[in-house]
Amino acid sequence: MPRPFVAYLRVYEPLSTFDGPLAKLLREAVETGHLEYSTAGDRERTLWLRSQLATPPMLLPGELPGGRPSPSALRDVLVLDPAEVPVEEGEVGPGPLVCPLDLRARSAAALVGFIASASPTLRTAALSESLDAVRERATSVLSDLPGGAVHVVSTTWTVPLPWFALVDPNHRHVVVATQEDPRRQVCWRIAMADARRRVTRAHDLAVRTFGDAGPTRVLQDTGRWLEHFHEHSAVELDYGGLVQLLDDQELIEDSSAEDVNAIIEALEAQNVEEVAARFERLRDFWGELAMRERFN
Repeated sequence: MPRPFVAYLRVYEPLSTFDGPLAKLLREAVETGHLEYSTAGDRERTLWLRSQLATPPMLLPGELPGGRPSPSALRDVLVLDPAEVPVEEGEVGPGPLVCPLDLRARSAAALVGFIASASPTLRTAALSESLDAVRERATSVLSDLPGGAVHVVSTTWTVPLPWFALVDPNHRHVVVATQEDPRRQVCWRIAMADARRRVTRAHDLAVRTFGDAGPTRVLQDTGRWLEHFHEHSAVELDYGGLVQLLDDQELIEDSSAEDVNAIIEALEAQNVEEVAARFERLRDFWGELAMRERFN
């Protein structure tokens, strides 16, 4: 079965920043059985399917029938060595760096968004409990998050272009394997301080260029999200399962991070022709994936 067609922005914090019962669970996971990168997407899908196939279905994945968080799901964590993180001006560590999947909390956040945006008819059809009860449950889960934010945000079928403003194009990590091989990967890693500096620069420029809408809003939300985490954390932009949709040539020749950073430089220099050329390249590349989403 293909991996989920999901891309990720992840934060890895030093394990030493966690405390209480969660710290104990995370230490155990690091020592005895943390997740491998190649299995993270499948693990998320398994937890979600398990929650929906339960009798009765559970409201959120990663929890027990009574609504309490599952200890095994709390141990779902990715681990990163600080040596794998390029550093410009910031500092990373000490290691190990850990990124809890936070799937239960991420699902609660998505549920809050669904309640706010879906039509009353759709909410009634989708929710087996009362609207107030569901909202209270989801809000309670989110309030228990250490630091007040999930460590992972994700998108399906595409990568929001403003995310590329956080990374150095020269630090792209590519693993070329068969399209079915879970080791196939494209990602960038960067120190938290460097990511914050980059997103602030891009946001300030976007405000002057685009106003408060579009990429400005994405950069603002991303910057606020990064502020929740320890300053010596690492940030990872990962294509996740999207690499299954790209052939080897597309994978190697993809210049999205280079194009977005070049647009930032060109906007500062008021080079309209360069901005237009780079946007056209991005539109052509990501438009292909958008077409596949429509066909599916």
